[in-house]
Amino acid sequence: MPSTLFSPLSLRSVTFQNRVTVSPMCQYSAENGVPGDWHMVHLGQFAQSGPGFIFVECTGVEPDGRITPQCTGLYDDTQQAAFSQILSFMRSVGSARIGMQLGHSGRKGSTVPPWEGGGLIEDEGVWETESASDIPYLPGWPAPRAMDDAALDRVKAAFVQAARRAERAGFDAVEVHVAHGYLLHQFLSPITNRRTDGYGGSPEARMRYPLEVFRAVRAVIPEDKPVLVRLSVTDWIDGGWDLPQSIEFCGQLKEAGCDMVDVSSGGLDQRQEITVGPGYQVGFAEAIRQETGIPTMAVGQITDPMQAETIVSTGQADMVALARGMLWDPRWVWRAAMALGEEIELPAPYARCNPALRSKPFVTRS
Repeated sequence: MPSTLFSPLSLRSVTFQNRVTVSPMCQYSAENGVPGDWHMVHLGQFAQSGPGFIFVECTGVEPDGRITPQCTGLYDDTQQAAFSQILSFMRSVGSARIGMQLGHSGRKGSTVPPWEGGGLIEDEGVWETESASDIPYLPGWPAPRAMDDAALDRVKAAFVQAARRAERAGFDAVEVHVAHGYLLHQFLSPITNRRTDGYGGSPEARMRYPLEVFRAVRAVIPEDKPVLVRLSVTDWIDGGWDLPQSIEFCGQLKEAGCDMVDVSSGGLDQRQEITVGPGYQVGFAEAIRQETGIPTMAVGQITDPMQAETIVSTGQADMVALARGMLWDPRWVWRAAMALGEEIELPAPYARCNPALRSKPFVTRS
C-alpha cells in the first residue's frame, strides 16, 4: 500500500510531489543580503534529493529586518536576481516546489552570527532595533524603539515589496514568519507587546498587525499561489502567547486566505521552559488542524520515516518539515521512500554515468 508521506498535495494550483519539506534554515552567509555560492550548494543538494517542498531561509524584508548583517534580504534588485539564479539551478536538478520565508527580526536583530556568539554587534554596522514595545530581548541589551504608525506602515510596505520580489524571482509560495520571537511574533505576545493603542492589549488587538501584514502580502501574490504562515503556537511561558490564542489567530488567518500554518513554538524569551523530544510540537499542529480546518505542517525532531508517515497518515498534519535531519542526511527522502516500501525507479544502466541521474532514484506512482 502506498504511503501517505509520498502522496501528492495541492495548495491552490501548486502541487507538491510528496509531503516532505525542507525547513527554512538561516545560513548567516550572505553578503549585503545577497545569497551566494554557499546558498547554491546548500539548497541545490536538497533540490536533487526529492522533497516536495524546500524553503529558503528567513529573509529580511528590509536591511534592519535581518537578524545579522550576514542574513539574506529581498529588498533590492541584486538580491532578487541572485535568488532567481539559485531557483533556476534548483529546478534544473529536481522538481521540488520552492518557498520564500519573509521575516523581520524586530528586537532580535543587529546581532552577530551564532558561531561568533550571537550577541549584539558592538562596532561598525550596528542598527537600532524596533518592536511592538520598548522591551529589551535580554538584560543589558538596548531597548528597541516602539513602532509608531509610520514605522508600522513602512514595515508592512516592506513585506509587500519583498513579496512582489519573491513572485518576480519565481518562487512557488511565500511564507510570512510569525514565529521564534521575531517582529510579528513580538506583536502577538503579551510579554513583548505592552501597547495601549489599537495594536495592544486584548488578544484581538495584538493579532491586528500580523493579520494586516498577512493580508497585504496575500493581496499581491497571485490568487493561484499559496501563502503560508510560520507560527510559534506557544511561548512556553505562563501568561504568554499560547495554544488557545493561536487557534483563534489561525481561524482568522484561514479567513484571510492563508493556505497552511507551519507550526513551531518558542523563541520569544529565554525564560521559556520547553520539554523537547521526538515530535514534541506535532500535537500543536494537530490541534490547530482539528480546531480550524486549516492545513498544517509539523516540525520539530521529526527524523524517522515511519514517524513522518504516521504524522501525515493519521491526520496530525498535512506535511512534515525537517531541518537538522536534512543537514545530517541530505538524501533522507530517498531513504524514507525505500524504508516505507515505495517503488523506486532507477535510471537505466546506460544513463547512470549522467551526473544528474546516476544517484537519483525516483518514486513512481501509477
